[in-house]
Amino acid sequence: MTATRTARLLDGANCAQRIIERAAAAAATITESTGTVPCLATVLVGEDPASVTYVRMKQSRCRKNGIRSRDVPVPATTTTAELVEIVAELSLDPDVHGILLQHPVGSHIDERAAFEAIAPHKDVDGVTLASFAAMSFGLPGFVSCTPGGIIRLLKDYSINVAGMNAVVVGRSAILGKPVGMLLLAADATVTYCHSRTRNLPSVVREADLVIAAVGRPNFIQGGDIKPGAVVIDAGYNPGNVGDVDFTSARLRASWITPVPGGVGPMTIAMLMEQTVHAAAHQLGVASESLMPA
Repeated sequence: MTATRTARLLDGANCAQRIIERAAAAAATITESTGTVPCLATVLVGEDPASVTYVRMKQSRCRKNGIRSRDVPVPATTTTAELVEIVAELSLDPDVHGILLQHPVGSHIDERAAFEAIAPHKDVDGVTLASFAAMSFGLPGFVSCTPGGIIRLLKDYSINVAGMNAVVVGRSAILGKPVGMLLLAADATVTYCHSRTRNLPSVVREADLVIAAVGRPNFIQGGDIKPGAVVIDAGYNPGNVGDVDFTSARLRASWITPVPGGVGPMTIAMLMEQTVHAAAHQLGVASESLMPA
């Protein structure tokens, strides 16, 4: 009887830890040489339980690794104009080196306007139009943290996406769209799909690389996966469930990210790394020598 082959796991937690350790060492170097601790300001609108938990996790990781975390709680009743003013003030504050505006901000707020109040040199979460343009054209700047983390994870496991047929399922401004642009820059052939794509399973079955970022639990089934494909599940739904049915997909993929422990840790690691780079740039420290690839 032939044993069933299962996909190997892309361990985001392990990769992220190495990035965080380098970022912590860099933060210590910056602090010692300038007397200033790199600072990340985290703006949280309202008290959405998932957002509160996620922000606390990010803040805890920062504090444990030499990055000062400034908590900026904002009432759920805050208007767009008020939020823009808060973010703009942080952009002008020399003691703040990076700004994270936690998504979502509430349906009554113009999220794009709030994002655009972040100065590009402090956009360590890579959410502004300036950051997206830099990603798209291969210019210096900050990448969106989750897409950037996905690319780093693939590189860490020596998965070369050049020439791959990559299918991105999802089109959000902070995940689906930017990860597609980063894959294109790495010479993959990219197809964008979403929940309304006709015959989506047939499109996914042609993919050498699947990026699931649609925000629906178990939206992609194992039968939709091309044998030997690489599967990156960027979804996180209640009950620690991703956008891919892990059990069935693992029987067909060659590599797959678990949920949790795959993409999530990489997002936080990228946020910390980019905060340190932002601080180095603003404080006049040569960041290129701080964190080897």
